Amino acid sequence: MNRGVSSAFENAGRILHPDLILPLLRRFGPLLALLLMSGTLAVLSPHFLTFDNVLNVFRQSAINALLALGQLLVIITAGIDLSVGSILGLCCVVVAMLLKAGVPTPAAIVATFALGTTLGMTNGLLFTKLRLPHPFIPTLGMMNVARGLALVLSGGFPISELPEDFRFWGAGAFAGIPMPVIIVLVVYASFHLFLTRTTIGRDIYAIGGNKQAALLAGIPVDRRLILVYAVSGGLAALGAIILAGRMNSGFPLAGVGAELDAIAAVIIGGASFFGGVGTVWGTLVGALIMGVLRNGLNLLDVSAYWQTTVIGIVIVVAVWVDVLRQRAVERRRALRA
Repeated sequence: MNRGVSSAFENAGRILHPDLILPLLRRFGPLLALLLMSGTLAVLSPHFLTFDNVLNVFRQSAINALLALGQLLVIITAGIDLSVGSILGLCCVVVAMLLKAGVPTPAAIVATFALGTTLGMTNGLLFTKLRLPHPFIPTLGMMNVARGLALVLSGGFPISELPEDFRFWGAGAFAGIPMPVIIVLVVYASFHLFLTRTTIGRDIYAIGGNKQAALLAGIPVDRRLILVYAVSGGLAALGAIILAGRMNSGFPLAGVGAELDAIAAVIIGGASFFGGVGTVWGTLVGALIMGVLRNGLNLLDVSAYWQTTVIGIVIVVAVWVDVLRQRAVERRRALRA
């Protein structure tokens, strides 16, 4: 009897071992957390699961989802981009200025997207060509440069009353579905195919897994990194276009702190600060978790100050879980060696 009980405990211990649990948490944990959070909020607030509120959560999550997607590519390569919030703010101002100057909406959108991509590419060039030890340095600098330019160009005031055809991209709908939601789904589906079905996508994962091995394998690491940061900047510009359309203004302080929400969404979605790991759909779930959390706290009349505290705790827990996952990976590698 004792032997049977002991054997049962040993089997349970093997099943619940962190080396087995943590990979499962990475794969299914974000979705489970989203479902549990949604269920809890549905019980606490009768307004949470209404059609209008669910649609509002998706709409509000769209900007963070786009920033997080760019951040995902960067984090897969074991990097970080602190400039996306400021690039979003600058692009909000620039697109509003162009439209107010009489530039046609399509041209203003293309120019704004090009600006964001160029700023992101500059981050990549500074990181790779100056051989800086970490992308934290150039992206921190770009964060301040872009925010400063947004304030200088706008004088610190929002630029309002934008054309109706431009506002459609942020506030309009197609077949009852908000345009920001449609844009996010199309972009995410495209990037899923890009990361999983193309050589460049596989290269990005390889660089994050082991940069030196990627170099030895003939992967053009610098070019891939420049591309990744350019994409991150471009997606920030796309987020700015949607946000300016939704707000009917270019607000120079738009996106303040947005980089932290984007990073949190990526890590909550199962990616790792250590690189080489992360999925597009996991990141979307992470962005939805952040959106549901903010929406739920608003419905429960939680103070904005406490909301910031809760979001901070979520980020710390997500990073802690990421560290635990990495330790589990290292233990498995050590055992195989």
